[in-house]
Amino acid sequence: MQQRKVFAALAACRTAAMGGHLQHCTTCDTQTPVYNSCGNRHCPKCQAGDRATWLEARSRELLPVEYFHVVFTVPHELAPVAAAHPAVFYNLLFRAVRETLLQVAATPRHLGAQIGGLMVLHTWGQTLELHPHVHVIVPGGGLSPDGTRWISCKPGFFLPVRVLSRLLRGKLLAFLRGVYDRGELRWTGGLAPLSDPPQFARFLAPLYAKEWAVYAKPPHNGPEQALKYLARYTYRVAISNERIESLENGQVTFRYKDYAHGHRCRRMTLTVHEFLRRFMQHVLPRRFVRIRSFGLLANRGRDEQLAHCRQLLDCTEREAVAETSELLRNASADEDSRRCPACGQGTLLLVARTPRPRQSELVASTYQLRIFDSS
Repeated sequence: MQQRKVFAALAACRTAAMGGHLQHCTTCDTQTPVYNSCGNRHCPKCQAGDRATWLEARSRELLPVEYFHVVFTVPHELAPVAAAHPAVFYNLLFRAVRETLLQVAATPRHLGAQIGGLMVLHTWGQTLELHPHVHVIVPGGGLSPDGTRWISCKPGFFLPVRVLSRLLRGKLLAFLRGVYDRGELRWTGGLAPLSDPPQFARFLAPLYAKEWAVYAKPPHNGPEQALKYLARYTYRVAISNERIESLENGQVTFRYKDYAHGHRCRRMTLTVHEFLRRFMQHVLPRRFVRIRSFGLLANRGRDEQLAHCRQLLDCTEREAVAETSELLRNASADEDSRRCPACGQGTLLLVARTPRPRQSELVASTYQLRIFDSS
């Protein structure tokens, strides 16, 4: 049902079905309809404003230290489990990433500090297949165990990725084993054999021997660019409109980067039903939080912790970067503009308004499209 609601919102976004208002030009008498946005977090057309607002808020929290971008990826064998139990699996993945970073950073031979960071969940690859991974932006250092000094990491090096990879592997598989033993998972369809405990153990066994992919690198050009880099991920959806090249004869053609062959730009053509199936598997459970903070940057006590860190680093609160203000201006330009698009001189005045439809009305309209029919 959640997927149907998302599809209904995306299909109606900025169309007459979503309602809107009619504007009249004071100079050329042109009437211009302006339709409402759906505002759904899975919509590629409705994310710029939220992203800019988020970036402005986070930019004021930056510390004058090196920042690192860390990516945690789970093996493709776990994708069916994520698809069957998204809320459980993604919550466990967030927990495993958070505990892995905090534990390794607290180890004296690695850093010996209390750290914090921002995590963003992505569930897709370039071809829209299920590919769960978590992006993290984290300052290159943290507070000493007694909180009396700032401990910086080595320049250009945060934490050993092999240690992070193996600890993540152990934690996530242990968490999965725990929820399985407590009977919190239900197995149906092709995963039905996993309801047998010996079979589930055999399923997990090869994953303990596999190396899991973890990437860590300092972003270029300072902390502002690091945050700006993460901002591109915060409100991104599985595919942008710009990547879709054509829709003809029931076939969708889109561009993707082939990372396995030198980041080459390639094209893929799928049937409409397969394209929608791939896109809709990235719809998150209702009210699921996909942007999370932890450690020093956790919501509870974040302001106090940052103030203490700035005191130890002998700096004051950073002002929002100029790029942030520019993003905000660009994001709100379409909404705030009152100039007539026809003559370019007149002012648009509101003359009529159509209310937004109820969610149930939008969902009902998707039944007529027969997009989700098994036939």
